This record gives sequence, structure tokens and C-alpha cells, in this order.
Amino acid sequence: MRAVVVTDFLTEPGLADLPLPEPGPGEVLVRLAAAGVNPFDWKVIEGAMRDSVHHAFPLVLGSDGAGTVESIGADVADFNPGDRVFGSFMDVKHGRGSYAEYAIAKAAKLAHLPSGIAFDLAAALPTASAAAYTFVEGTGVGPGQTLLVNGASGGVGQSAVQLAAAQGVHVIATSGPDSADYLRELGASETVDYTAVPTVEQVRSAHPDGIDAIVDLVSSSAQIESVAGLLKPNGSIVSSNGVIDAELLATRGLRGANLYANSAPATLAFLAASVESGQLRVRIDYQVPLEEAAEALARLRKGKARGKTVLSIDLA
Repeated sequence: MRAVVVTDFLTEPGLADLPLPEPGPGEVLVRLAAAGVNPFDWKVIEGAMRDSVHHAFPLVLGSDGAGTVESIGADVADFNPGDRVFGSFMDVKHGRGSYAEYAIAKAAKLAHLPSGIAFDLAAALPTASAAAYTFVEGTGVGPGQTLLVNGASGGVGQSAVQLAAAQGVHVIATSGPDSADYLRELGASETVDYTAVPTVEQVRSAHPDGIDAIVDLVSSSAQIESVAGLLKPNGSIVSSNGVIDAELLATRGLRGANLYANSAPATLAFLAASVESGQLRVRIDYQVPLEEAAEALARLRKGKARGKTVLSIDLA
């Protein structure tokens, strides 16, 4: 089978011909139709997890995918050959990922895909939209409260805006001028053009008494304290970049946490239902064949994405 692999950390991704894998106990072999591309995929190449987990090379890249069950291993009760599925495939310990014609996933990381949702859309859901769901829920924000989504123009931010707005939350979304109108379409009550005036200045001017919660997708450790200063007492902030010091925030009467995507089957099922009902729209702004994965990753790394990037996978 064809797959996009790296042969070591800090090497260029390339197309390779690998043996067809066989599912073990609790595993599912999926014939993939599409793979989602995420920033974490290139971070894996850089060695983001090299100190915490063994990596098997050649390593097939990719976290997210969607396709049809080809075969199942022992002890798999929820899936059968022919089922449409989507979910998370990354397993660096065994060199596995979703940039391939076939991929192994643990059954516990897959969900059934409704017939009305296309494979490319489903492949765009797991990491970004599950992260958005995790982050919004993690703030504890509720109807009538105000949430800042700092870094709203990408795939995670766009989903966070929609999921919060669907709960009756007043959403402030930061973006460049090219995405503002679209974010309002998705449910943002306000948009902040960070290219014009610093975000903190604009939000503080519009909300001098503070806001209730923040989902921060962009701030560094040097920036996060200033952003957290926008919160009301007992306000909550979550970061996708691991830069929150919860103990420091607690001394200021604030709550904070570093959170990561939780692509549990129940979350995936909720996201699929939200897409079917029209409450969640996912914009695919760049879609290319599997062979162009390296170019897609490079584009994403340059910050050019204004939505999700997806690889289309056709059997050779």
C-alpha cells in the first residue's frame, strides 16, 4: 500500500510502499478515503513526543482519517467490514498513521460515520473539532456569558465559535480581516482584527468589566498572562499551547488549564450529529491527493490555513 512516511525525526515526508497491516486484538483495519492534516502532524516530525514515547520508523504520518472497515481483529464487537467510520489513527509506537491507503486504529478511537457525511468532511473533524469541544467545555462557559476565542480563523477556532454560539454564548472571535465575515456567519457576536490593534487592548476597551472565559489557541508563555487579565474574577481560560500556570492564576482569583483534544467515540458521535443537524460547519480550504502531503504540511506550517486541510486517498 502507498503511505506517506518519515524515516527519522526532522526528515522530509515521502511516499513509500508498505505491506498491508493486519489488525490485532481490539483493532480495526480501515481502507481510507481521506486523511485530515493537523499542525500536530508536523510537530511529530520535529520530535514533539520523542522524549515521552518510542517512535517506530518508518513512521506513517497523520492523526485523522475516514473510510470503510476492511477487516477487524479479535475482541472487536462494534464494527464490521463495510462500516463507514472516522476517528484517530496515530500510533507512533508502532509507526502508524492515517496518511495511507489502509490504516490500523484501535476500535476505541473510532466512531460510525452517518451516510450523509462525506469522507473528506469526516476526516477533517476528529482532532480540530474534538479539541474545540474539549476547550469550550473546559472553560465551563454557559448561556449568556462571554467567551473570547483567541485564534478563531483556523479549524479549531472555527469549530469553537460554533459550538459555543450554539449554547447561547456571546462569542468574541479574533482573526485577520479576511476571516471576520465568515466567523460572524458561524455565530461570532463580535470579531477582533488582531492586525489592526493588539487583541487585549480591543477586548478590554469593549468589555471594561471583563469577560467570563477564554479559549486561547495562539498565545505564548510570554503573552498568556496579559490575555488572562481580560477575565472577570473567577473567570476561566484554557490553552492549547500548554502555557497556563494554574497556580499563578489561582492567586489572582482565576481558573486555568492546559487542555488537549479528546477524540473519544462519544465526542466524535456528537460532532457527527452536530454536522448532520447543521449546527457545525467545517470548511475545507485546501484539499490535495495523498502524494502532495509534504506540500500540504508545509503550507499549514506557514500559517496559511483558513480552515481544514484534507488529503484525498484513492487506491492506486
